[in-house]
Amino acid sequence: MKKKYLITGGAGFIGSNYVHRLLKRGEQVTIYDNFSRAGAPRNLDWLKQEYGKNAFEVITGDVRDANRIAESASGADVIVHLAGQVAVTTSVNNPRDDFESNALGTFNVLEAARASGRNPILIYASTNKVYGGMEDVKLFEEPTRWRYKDLVQGCPETQPLDFHSPYGCSKGAGDQYVRDYHRIYNLQTVVFRQSCIYGTRQFGVEDQGWVAWFIIAAVTGKPITIYGDGKQVRDILFVEDLLNAYDLAVEKIDTARGQVYNLGGGPENVMSIWTEFQPKLEKLLGKPVEVARGDWRPGDQRVFYADIGKAKKELGWAPTIDVEAGVQKLFKWVMENIKLF
Repeated sequence: MKKKYLITGGAGFIGSNYVHRLLKRGEQVTIYDNFSRAGAPRNLDWLKQEYGKNAFEVITGDVRDANRIAESASGADVIVHLAGQVAVTTSVNNPRDDFESNALGTFNVLEAARASGRNPILIYASTNKVYGGMEDVKLFEEPTRWRYKDLVQGCPETQPLDFHSPYGCSKGAGDQYVRDYHRIYNLQTVVFRQSCIYGTRQFGVEDQGWVAWFIIAAVTGKPITIYGDGKQVRDILFVEDLLNAYDLAVEKIDTARGQVYNLGGGPENVMSIWTEFQPKLEKLLGKPVEVARGDWRPGDQRVFYADIGKAKKELGWAPTIDVEAGVQKLFKWVMENIKLF
């Protein structure tokens, strides 16, 4: 049976890709978005071109508006909560806006789900930033990257939480509220602590979406600044693989409800943000990429890659698109859509 989906932030990078997938298989979809990010109107235009403007509903709204999100969620079977403030640096500069968008916004979405009386499935896009700097975890330095000394499979869900930066605090508050609304109100909630997600329809900027940003900047000749030593390691996950996990959580909600899962590329899909990415990018571009250098930024982990074993075991999920293939896909999309930038 087809489900009614409400996607908050549905015109964003992840949201628009998921809406595209849902519409392709005939689901009923409502996009809820405040269209504050530059790429959102472009993504909405793309969805209208693909499916027609009457194929889905669009509600221009902010998750900080409790009444509007409650009205919008009243008929949903599945709520995928992607809306919010997305950058650490922005949160440092404007912590109130970050708090209201992420912590209060998530609370409003949870209350909307609870008030609907339908007990919808609610998927929350959390972040690896809830683990903070992981200062208790030993690292060692290799020629092109940092690495965990003992966490061979990466950071597990059992790693102590240590919210770092206003962004980490606001997303972490949402993370814990979503967990607790299953315990206290029996809502069908699932938390995905996401690593670096990248892919098509991503209009990356300097402080968010670094894989896309470096490609876009290199292709269009915009200046690139590398903060820190460039050896910071992240596990990167192509957006289609992320969406597979969303689908599996809905399909296997009896297992997934109330659970927290790390979602990233895992130890097999790690890359240092510049020392290893630079040669890949220069090979695709066919020329050197000049960069400036800057100091470390607040909340910037030297290493993060997720232990994705729990999602593999409980949901049967695993990444299918490796770093090489994913970066090539994104580069090809940027080149084919250069007019968008």
